[in-house]
Amino acid sequence: MTDAAIKVIEQLEERRYEAMRRADLAALGELLSEELVYTHSNAARDDKASYLEKVRAKFFDYHCIDHEDQDIKVRGDVALVTGVMKADVSLNGTPKSLNNRYLAVWLREDAGWRFAAYAPTPIA
Repeated sequence: MTDAAIKVIEQLEERRYEAMRRADLAALGELLSEELVYTHSNAARDDKASYLEKVRAKFFDYHCIDHEDQDIKVRGDVALVTGVMKADVSLNGTPKSLNNRYLAVWLREDAGWRFAAYAPTPIA
């Protein structure tokens, strides 16, 4: 079960990053939990509605995203994903390069696995 769940989370993480790159609101809407807590590297925080609104308004415009050193731990209905995320993004029109370690949390909800939390830490 754990190996199968890890494979599912790997696939969902790929879908999430692709949806972020494409600003695919429909895909993100399906992937994100209603309980989402998305913390950004500048300590700002979004819930599902505010995150999706910022994607819709092109506040976040991801040009490229790479994620490396991914490790997934599944315990019951919780999956913890850690790794390094590097991205070139425009934030409200201002270009920025991100280089973060992160913790992503997926929860198994009634409708399946949903992305519930994100917490990056900038790498100096």
